[in-house]
Amino acid sequence: MLKFHIENTCGDARAGQLHTPHAIVPTPAFMPVGTQATVKALTPDEVSATGARMLISNTYHLWLRPGPELVAQHGGIQEFSRWPHAIATDSGGYQAFSLAERCKLSEDGFAFQSHLDGSKRVLSPEESMRVQGLLGSDIAMQLDVCPPAGCPAEELRGAVERTTRWAKRCLDAKREGQAMFAIVQGGLDEAMRVQHARELAELAVDGLALGGFSVGEAPPAMHQALRAVVPRVDPARPRYLMGVGTPVDLVVGMGVGVDVFDCVLPTRNARNGQLFTWDGKLAIKNSRFASDLGPIDPECGCAACAGGYSRAYLRHLFQAHEILGHRLMSLHNVHFYQQLVATGRAAILEGRYPAWAELVLARLGRGRG
Repeated sequence: MLKFHIENTCGDARAGQLHTPHAIVPTPAFMPVGTQATVKALTPDEVSATGARMLISNTYHLWLRPGPELVAQHGGIQEFSRWPHAIATDSGGYQAFSLAERCKLSEDGFAFQSHLDGSKRVLSPEESMRVQGLLGSDIAMQLDVCPPAGCPAEELRGAVERTTRWAKRCLDAKREGQAMFAIVQGGLDEAMRVQHARELAELAVDGLALGGFSVGEAPPAMHQALRAVVPRVDPARPRYLMGVGTPVDLVVGMGVGVDVFDCVLPTRNARNGQLFTWDGKLAIKNSRFASDLGPIDPECGCAACAGGYSRAYLRHLFQAHEILGHRLMSLHNVHFYQQLVATGRAAILEGRYPAWAELVLARLGRGRG
């Protein structure tokens, strides 16, 4: 069973605890992305040491490989992956958006042509919940329709209405005892978003997620919509902002009452040589770091920074395509994101979030090259 309670608020920002079968997750929380039941390049112990207490994995990808039945034979996704804390699973709706050229939408669900072997598969609300039930995640997401940014109003409304119908079908099909979040759609139409959130809040779902953000819209427009919508989403249930985003996005999101985030940026950007610091982004391939003996961030206590690995060494590893470089930079970025939400949470508990956010946003805007 899932339980959620708020410990303190500071304006619209809120700090709480999310109780799942496998972990108590302090909120605001950031979930590292483990699409294939692993956070790329890192062991479960390394991810746990950053402070992360919940990951998100992907239904579509695990459905295709290795198959949910195999995961179930291992006792579920925690046992299969050796991750000892909470796991959420995305439903596959975003893959229908990102793999649109391989997918056809109907009321039945998404007809996919597998990107692995070309086989044809249908991911319906019922199939998505069956797969997530076999995976045994703490939190399952409903199958939704994620419309692209700037789509016609008729398409946006159709996605919202179908997502509501599918939420009901997912509730009927979900595994007993598994928590389920419904997904609020509506693009940048604030009135549509609020109305959809109210409709979904009438259902017996455990939380409300906001999907369809960071799909091509400008960040300022997304932030404006979040400020207008998030505080009006049912305050009694956890609010999850899906697939967002940058450190600035997290600071804005925490300030308007988001409880849970996820994004691929920490590990994806690390593999591309981009590091997050309290004073903005750092591109390790920049020649100015070739002889820099300092740590990535002198304020960071991650294994890479505290371990004495210099920017010059990390640049060398990156230029030489050494796996250790990917690992150390991924560790740093995942740790930074965990510290960002942890210090934001502390500021909420102490009633000083606006001042903290103003300072952090000013620092993040500096950049280091």
